[in-house]
Amino acid sequence: MELRRFIKNTPFVILDGATGTNVLKKYPENYDALELFSFKDEELIYGIHKSYIDAGSDIIVTNTFSANAFKLSGKGYSVQETVKKAVSIAKRTGAKYVALDIGPLGKLLEPLGAMTFEEAYDTFKEIIISGAEVGADLIYFETFSDLLELKAGVLAAKENCNLPVFATMTFEPNNKTFIGVSPAAAALTIEGLGADAFGLNCSSGPDKMLPIVQEIAAHINIPIIVKANAGIPEFIDGKSVYKMTPDDYANSLSRLIDAGASIIGGCCGTDDGYIKAVKGLLATKTRLKRPLIKKTFVASQGKVVSIDDNVAVIGERLNPTGKPLLKKALTDRNAEYLIGEARLQTEAGADILDINSGIFEVNEAETLSYVVKQFNGIIDTPFCLDSSEKKALEMSARYVCGLPLLNSVNGKASSMAAVMPIAKKYGSPIVCLLLDEGGIPKTVDDRIRIAEKIIAGAKSYGIGREKLVFDCLTLTVSAEQENVLNTLKAVKIIKEKYRCNTVLGLSNVSFGLPIREQINSAFLSHALSFGLTSAILNPLNAEVMSAIDAYRVLYNKDKNAAAYIAKYKDKVKNAAITAKGGASAVSTEARDKLIEGIIKGRKDETKQLTIEYLQQRDGLKIISDYLIPALDAVGAMYETGTIFLPELLLSANAAKAAFDAVKEKSPKSAENKGTVLLATVFGDVHDIGKNIAKMLLNNYGYDVLDLGKDVPIDLIIKTVKENNIKLVGLSALMTTTLNNMRDTIIEIRKVSSAKIMVGGAVVTKENSKLIGADYYCKDAIDGVGVARKLL
Repeated sequence: MELRRFIKNTPFVILDGATGTNVLKKYPENYDALELFSFKDEELIYGIHKSYIDAGSDIIVTNTFSANAFKLSGKGYSVQETVKKAVSIAKRTGAKYVALDIGPLGKLLEPLGAMTFEEAYDTFKEIIISGAEVGADLIYFETFSDLLELKAGVLAAKENCNLPVFATMTFEPNNKTFIGVSPAAAALTIEGLGADAFGLNCSSGPDKMLPIVQEIAAHINIPIIVKANAGIPEFIDGKSVYKMTPDDYANSLSRLIDAGASIIGGCCGTDDGYIKAVKGLLATKTRLKRPLIKKTFVASQGKVVSIDDNVAVIGERLNPTGKPLLKKALTDRNAEYLIGEARLQTEAGADILDINSGIFEVNEAETLSYVVKQFNGIIDTPFCLDSSEKKALEMSARYVCGLPLLNSVNGKASSMAAVMPIAKKYGSPIVCLLLDEGGIPKTVDDRIRIAEKIIAGAKSYGIGREKLVFDCLTLTVSAEQENVLNTLKAVKIIKEKYRCNTVLGLSNVSFGLPIREQINSAFLSHALSFGLTSAILNPLNAEVMSAIDAYRVLYNKDKNAAAYIAKYKDKVKNAAITAKGGASAVSTEARDKLIEGIIKGRKDETKQLTIEYLQQRDGLKIISDYLIPALDAVGAMYETGTIFLPELLLSANAAKAAFDAVKEKSPKSAENKGTVLLATVFGDVHDIGKNIAKMLLNNYGYDVLDLGKDVPIDLIIKTVKENNIKLVGLSALMTTTLNNMRDTIIEIRKVSSAKIMVGGAVVTKENSKLIGADYYCKDAIDGVGVARKLL
């Protein structure tokens, strides 16, 4: 049976369990690429696969998790050879279906890292074509943390083969990935790309996963995958031990199945016993009939906005029309200015940011894509990509880390033919302008006729009404006063008769009139009463925003007026104090610009301010009074989940610019505080966490000897001895390399009294003690704390 039909007709699909942790049972001291065991011990890999089939697995996942060009470089086998061998072993077992396993590449994408989207795409493409050519039945992406990297992979699969696609991500205890991706945002993005199933794997045991499964189920309609670890490993007698039993594993899965999970397997620490327990559990369960989700969602990597549930404010200030400073920033590619403008709108209450780069001086497609790339991960507000150019929409939508709103399509056949395939490919909602070849209609009936034409056109592309956001077109009251009400009547009909969402560009209505804010605010209030669900406006306009805040309270959108009270209570308090003659009591000095610049990640501004400060202040004082407190503040915000990795790195880059300015002007002020050796242990090619630690340690004034990734023990020992290292930082992402971390520590102890700190996804406070480390660092901020304490 064809796999997609099998998934649809079968209540539950059973995946397999772990490969890597079972290989290590036989080869506990071998940490090199596990993919090579397809050549070194074919029968071992065959036996692991066969045990899962005998236990009840429907799908066997190949031994190709890291079979990419980066990992296999210098290993003696090509990607094609490794994939072909792994698929052939899996198929030899007689599996119903064989999934080509693809893991993350171990590199950060730009702007946070050096790898481009195209490089990631091409690397995945090579693996996918290799697997499809030798008979893989589906493509399975697993253990991803970066949504944009996963998007590159899924696009590579959809554009280069016709196989079904599964995708899973790994989430931290805060229910986000380590770079701040939320389950809902990831699920919507990947479903939008046409994946056949989405879910989570690795992460933790199934007992910790219920909130994530519930969040995913509330946002998408495709099947949900759960492939959990057998709990969190403990380090006992020199080995990683998973204490969750097969029965405990199955019992914990029961609630996840009740919440909607239907494709079930196991990850690290599981074996055929766990799959037998899963099969036994599923025999007693009935698949949940999940309600069909039909909402208009847009998403950034960490935030989801439902246009249905509230009045969505679409910030208009990133449109260069009439804005010379913004026009210059687009022409000069001044990312700092653009990010600053985006943040102003977000802080003022924008739910979505309209981004337009349509000026004569630039290539619109390239510039819109540039802005998207700079905003990804930094601006955690969904994007509305605003262009009348097909190429600009198509190119920029590809690079969005999330699910964007496309602005726009209209009733012309040529417009629908250009834009709707893009919306279908990425799953994006579309702003639909009620105009066609006849121009902007004057009557309500003509607007509804165009709306019906767009609805029919969308249906022909497989796009549902929930993806359509109709712009009934705001007319200028000074020129067409008699027709303004027709706009609102059309809004009401589209909302009530066709159950579609609506949007209006607010500022058009008052063009040519004095005190425009009054007209805008009054028009908005009327439009909201007619059923308007989103508006393109200037969120820095307090009068307009207050109208929306009041509407949300009056129409029971803002429950218990919680958001309204939180926003306005301080204004009431300050007004009362001012009335009593105490204005000075509430006026506080704005936070220092240099500290603020670092916190906001304004690199150029921070460097310039530091140069100015150096004319009046000692370099050491700038470091102690401004730079370090700013970094401490950023660290505290990261620790509490106020900001995530992209913002942390942006702040770190700004701080580095300030430190560099101090060094240039006053070298003695920035003397090295001590040297830290960093390395990702042998057998592990993931160095993202280590690189972040390096950046932060450098910013705090420490010299870092970075040995890179997949570092042999003897090189670490040699470096420690030759450089008299006092602090070593070791990183590991893969469970299979935790033993190697232990062995590295043992060897360091033989030659040095250096203190050792450890971190990475598989390291816990408990197992760090068992492998002999002095300090456990849950993140790079902790590593800085250890360095400050010791050095």
